[in-house]
Amino acid sequence: MATIRPATAADGTFLRRMLAHAANWWPGAPEESVEEIVGRPGTAHYIEGWPAPRDVGFVAETDAGEPVGATWWRFLPADDPGYGFVDEGTPEMSIGVEPAYRGHGLGTLLLGALIDEGRRHGLPALSLSVDPDNPALRLYERHGFRTAGRSGTSLTMLLRWPVITEPVT
Repeated sequence: MATIRPATAADGTFLRRMLAHAANWWPGAPEESVEEIVGRPGTAHYIEGWPAPRDVGFVAETDAGEPVGATWWRFLPADDPGYGFVDEGTPEMSIGVEPAYRGHGLGTLLLGALIDEGRRHGLPALSLSVDPDNPALRLYERHGFRTAGRSGTSLTMLLRWPVITEPVT
């Protein structure tokens, strides 16, 4: 069983590794180091300077305290957009799970935690980018993400929920 906890500045190195796993998800992907992957300008902004003031993330850990997955969001500017950029008011999320732990529900737990936190923060939406062949696409669709556009060969997906400004009685 895994536990989910908030990500901290001390998790920066682990989040870099999870970003590399997210970028190299497909079977037979070329062997690249974490530094090569996160050193690309199109990838670096997802983790550079973690955590910025509005960054939020979560880490999944085994019962032994070993981190095995993470998800986080970042607000990116229009002049340095991510692959799943929608607008400056919508944070773009990233998620990664160690290959040996995929398919065991960690992605569902992590994504649920991030969505719940987005609602608590009063965000209008979350965005992400995913390749149409990535098995994670089904996870995102199950959680309500819908295709909002394309960036290269990847889908830009958006999850919107009603923003409640008054207590429901």
